[in-house]
Amino acid sequence: MSFFSKLREKLTRSSARIGEGIDDIVGEAAAAEPAPQPAEAPRPGMIGRLFGRAPETEPRRALDDEMLEELEEMLIQADMGVDTALRVTANIAEGRMGRMVSSGELKTLLADEIARIMAPVARPLPIYPKRPQVVLVVGVNGSGKTTTIGKLASQFHAAGKNVIIAAGDTFRAAAVEQLQVWGRRAGVPVLTAPEGSDPASLAYDAMVRAEAEGADLLMIDTAGRLQNRQDLMEELAKIVRVIRKKDPEAPHNTLLVLDATTGQNALSQVETFRKLADVSGLVMTKLDGTARGGVLVALADRFGLPIHAIGVGEQIDDLDAFDAGDFARALVGLDGAAG
Repeated sequence: MSFFSKLREKLTRSSARIGEGIDDIVGEAAAAEPAPQPAEAPRPGMIGRLFGRAPETEPRRALDDEMLEELEEMLIQADMGVDTALRVTANIAEGRMGRMVSSGELKTLLADEIARIMAPVARPLPIYPKRPQVVLVVGVNGSGKTTTIGKLASQFHAAGKNVIIAAGDTFRAAAVEQLQVWGRRAGVPVLTAPEGSDPASLAYDAMVRAEAEGADLLMIDTAGRLQNRQDLMEELAKIVRVIRKKDPEAPHNTLLVLDATTGQNALSQVETFRKLADVSGLVMTKLDGTARGGVLVALADRFGLPIHAIGVGEQIDDLDAFDAGDFARALVGLDGAAG
């Protein structure tokens, strides 16, 4: 199964909210209008069958202010955010006011606008010749951060990269154990330290080992406790300060992992972690478990940070590179990957 097919299949909660919402916006209004009556009954026979026009079965509605307001409200409910929803509907309306549109046409217009917003941020995780390339992974606990590290490490290892994981969330035994499971599955070493140890010390030891072994990638997990932001800020700053003793340019990537089910709260998490760490790109998980997939559009529109990957499940191949066109079509409920 292609990732688009999987995305289309698993994004059902978000696509149902948007796709069925568009069907309702167009269909209910069209049903309320009396159908035009033909001037005369269609003529039977061969001529009628050859040249007669087939009856139009797809309902249509005039694109007007009322319709745009309904579309805006529906997009806001899908967590696209007020500013993004207004911008998208304004672009759809431009040059089309008064035109009769079908549900399918409106979905295509919406998908095109979403893809236009997201195309600039759809970028894979950059791989540099620098060894080791240090990837610092941040995010709140429960965002899918640990699983994402495991999946990325496994995928990079399968692609021939020498990968090492550092279990830097030393305060959560469950996170360490989860990474160890992924490490065994992928054949990737996982460096650990006793519970409660200094994460910066572990990160430094991991840098020494990664450098000695000529590793291509060193992925460092971090804690995600936001109850006391000052502690977390100091901890992240210390990790960065210590690994820069080994490599002044490290970390080469700082990935923020976001949980799609948190909806608009993802925006505040980006704000927070951009202050805590120099976030260079995003990964969004759990798109299969939410009707709030529109928040990814809001994130792209507001911050413009690269979106490297999205996740739609627990399996290793349920995390893949982000494609703007495929995501846009899946989000609005259209079949077929973008060409």
